[in-house]
Amino acid sequence: ELETKRILLEIFKERQRKSAEAGSIPSFYKKKPEDGSISNRVQRLAKYRFLKKQSELLLNADDLDAMWVCLRENCVIDDATGAEKMNYEDFCHIATVCTEQIGQKCKRFFSPSNFMKFEKDDSGRIAILPFYLYVMRTVSLTQARIDMSELDEDSDGFLQPHEMEAYIRGLIPNLAQLRDMPSAFVQMYCRIAARKFFFFCDPHRRGKACIKKVLLSNCLQELMELHQESEEEVTDTEQAENWFSLTSAQRICDMFLALDKDTNGTLSKQELKEYADGTLTEIFVERVFDEHVRRSKVGGGNSREMDFESFLDFVLALENKDTPEGLTYLFRCLDLNGRGFLTTADIHTLFRDVHQKWIEGGNYELCIEDVRDEIWDMVKPADPLRIALADLLSCKQGGTIASMLIDVRGFWAHDNRENLLQEEEEQVEEA
Repeated sequence: ELETKRILLEIFKERQRKSAEAGSIPSFYKKKPEDGSISNRVQRLAKYRFLKKQSELLLNADDLDAMWVCLRENCVIDDATGAEKMNYEDFCHIATVCTEQIGQKCKRFFSPSNFMKFEKDDSGRIAILPFYLYVMRTVSLTQARIDMSELDEDSDGFLQPHEMEAYIRGLIPNLAQLRDMPSAFVQMYCRIAARKFFFFCDPHRRGKACIKKVLLSNCLQELMELHQESEEEVTDTEQAENWFSLTSAQRICDMFLALDKDTNGTLSKQELKEYADGTLTEIFVERVFDEHVRRSKVGGGNSREMDFESFLDFVLALENKDTPEGLTYLFRCLDLNGRGFLTTADIHTLFRDVHQKWIEGGNYELCIEDVRDEIWDMVKPADPLRIALADLLSCKQGGTIASMLIDVRGFWAHDNRENLLQEEEEQVEEA
């Protein structure tokens, strides 16, 4: 023991000496423990015990059912609306009953600050349903965070692609619409599903997504929608619109296979030009490869083909043009000179290909300058001589403008927007 004490004291004095020599600059980097080392094992064990303890504090399905029963048995019915409500006294009484039946783990939901979060009527009462949904969502998100943290191998608060895929793979048996997925398709499905999380939660393309950002994203909410309803109760349109549905994943996979004419697992520029029945402009496809496709290490220095992950990003950008992430992806393609803004010359160059396809389709003649002026009027940029990404985001029409410049079908939809709107209204009235 004396020998150990002496060695530790020497180590302490050596660190003090180094700290004094370093001056006031604090240590900002600590090397991660090596795999298999004692410190690494201790860290893993501590993490396992912590997450296990947090999981034990969560309400399970039986606890949530018991809480719902307590809420309904101790609430009052609003005479005007028929809604089930509770005032603060009822809230405190329900807290006591739930604590007796469920235990201390439900007590944190019945704090005064939680009661104040909900909308109150003239009598100071809140509806029990929004409160119960809040409890369910909190439990669900906490459980998701625990599950993701267990997969976070280096415990840095970020998930790498294979870790996100593992999380999704673990969810599949619990999602009603995915239970019958063919086992041969599971790996491909996980790649497709995980890519959306990285497209929206990893904007700088660092190859890792922040767990907190994932939990707060709409992507997780969209994935969890598959938990509640069976696929038979959902229309084909709703299935196609949800990126995480089995229908959507199979559609995307089939689309890639149909475009890959030479079946080499990647897409050339010529193959990608056939996307969406060939309505995308040639200059846009060229710019996609320039900005978002890495140069291949095989097949020569100039060989550049789009792999499946890059194709997923491409599809996500086109199907989410109105989001900041989708518009950022497209703006890099529209910015022909990489200056961070578009000029009238850029708009003219981009729309020239759309105009050519428009005429080839047998449509009426139009003036490129008129379209350019219309785009300027739609954006109303801060600088009248240039359009920046911030201008497209703030004008709330960035997705429409991007469609007009890259896709002849997008321009047709804009040109016929009034007729299309009228048809939609008629369909709603008929329904």
